[in-house]
Amino acid sequence: MTWQACAELVRKGDPDRFLAAMAAPVAARPVLFALYAFNVEVSRAPWVTAEPMIAEMRLQWWRDALEEIAAGKPPRAHEVAGPLADVLDAEGAQALDRLVAARRWDIGHAPFEDAAHFESYLDATAAGLMWTSVRLLGGAERAVQQAEAARQDPTDPNLAEGVVRALGRAAGLARFLAAVPELEARGRVPLVDGRPQAVAALARRALADAGGWAATRRCVPVAARAGMLEGWMAAPILRQAVRDPGRVADGTLGLSPFRKRLRLLRWS
Repeated sequence: MTWQACAELVRKGDPDRFLAAMAAPVAARPVLFALYAFNVEVSRAPWVTAEPMIAEMRLQWWRDALEEIAAGKPPRAHEVAGPLADVLDAEGAQALDRLVAARRWDIGHAPFEDAAHFESYLDATAAGLMWTSVRLLGGAERAVQQAEAARQDPTDPNLAEGVVRALGRAAGLARFLAAVPELEARGRVPLVDGRPQAVAALARRALADAGGWAATRRCVPVAARAGMLEGWMAAPILRQAVRDPGRVADGTLGLSPFRKRLRLLRWS
């Protein structure tokens, strides 16, 4: 049970996050690959069976594992649970538990209740994963140190978390919009309002909330920025949805392999 095994799981199950983790400093990779492998396991749990009860049991297994990690108990004998326990603390385990709970939406066929429900889903899943990555790499502690040096309020809990979560929600929305045709093919109702103008407005708002990469990275210390690399494609994909929201229904959102790697090189 090593982080290298987690890396292989991510390479197969989440190739974009694999590229982001490989672009990160070597010292950050055990954290990133353990978290991303966990995310692969949880995100696919609702889809590997047609039986809702079995899917619920798979998610509950991870909630129980996270509770044990938070309590300091020995990790379960699992290729991901072990490396995850090596890098996770109690606060991170609680954040990932919220991620697992939010994934219960993926099991059923009911639509999101409203826009707030959809945003909370993105915040618990994509944003929660990104902030946990950044925090475990030292983002929160060092951001407070920077604030003290700048004579800002060191007690502000949103010092770095707010900007990281905004980027995480934008990245999550970009992935979600790209997956809309597949979700619809599986009988889901993915969007609260699927009209083109509503889709464009949703993407435009996420872009505005996330801000630019240059401004975002200033709020996070260098060592922790590796946790944000997975959001490197969010802005261009969301801009595609703003310019032509019909690409969401058509399933044509995305970047070419060359543009992907070029943009990641600029970010890293």
